Amino acid sequence: TKMLTGCSGLSQEDAAKGIKEALINGVTKGSDIVSKLDGYYKNPAITIPFPSEAKKVESTLRSIGMGKQADDAILSMNRAAEDAAVGAKDIFIDAVKQMSIQDALSIIKGDTSAATNFLKRTTSTKLTEKFTPVIKTSLDKVNATKYWETAINGYNKIPFISKMNPDLTAYVTQKAMDGLFTMIAKEEGSIRRDPLARTSEILRKVFGGK
Repeated sequence: TKMLTGCSGLSQEDAAKGIKEALINGVTKGSDIVSKLDGYYKNPAITIPFPSEAKKVESTLRSIGMGKQADDAILSMNRAAEDAAVGAKDIFIDAVKQMSIQDALSIIKGDTSAATNFLKRTTSTKLTEKFTPVIKTSLDKVNATKYWETAINGYNKIPFISKMNPDLTAYVTQKAMDGLFTMIAKEEGSIRRDPLARTSEILRKVFGGK
C-alpha cells in the first residue's frame, strides 16, 4: 500500500476513505440546508431571481402596480428549487462512493474547490435529469407557471415592447443546481479550513498533513 507523502504515514486507501467521509458529510449538510423551507428563498447567496433577460419585465410590472405578480413568481421559483434539492443528496453520495482513489488524492492535493468541481463534473447530468421533472411538477403545484404567464402576459400587453416567453423550468433547474453547488463549495471550504469540521482522525491527518 502506497503511503501519501506528507500525510503522517497515511495510506492512499485511508486518505481516500477520509475524503469520502468528509464529502458525504458535506454534501448531506449542504443538500439539507437548501432543501428546507426557505432554503433558497431566504438565502441571499442562492435565492433565485427573475431571469436576467426578464429583469425589464420585473421592473416594468412593479412600476405599473403589478409587484405582487412579480413577487409570487419569484417565491414559486424558489419553492420549486427547494422541492427538487431533496433528491440531490442520493446522487451526490453515489458519486462519492464511486470515486476512485486517484480522484480522492487529486481532491486532497487540489485547490479549495477541487471536490466541488469533481461533483459538478460527475453529477450535473444526473442532477439535471432528476431536477427537471420535479421542478416542472413543483412549478405547476404552486401555480408558478400561472404566475409567470400572468407576469409575462401582463408585460407583453404593454405596447411597443419585445415579447418574452423564456423556458421557466430550464431556468429554475439551472439556478437550483448553481445554488446547490454554492452551498457544497461552502461546506468544502469549511472542512478544509476548520479543524472542528473534520470529523475523524483520518481527516485531521489528511488535511492537517497536506
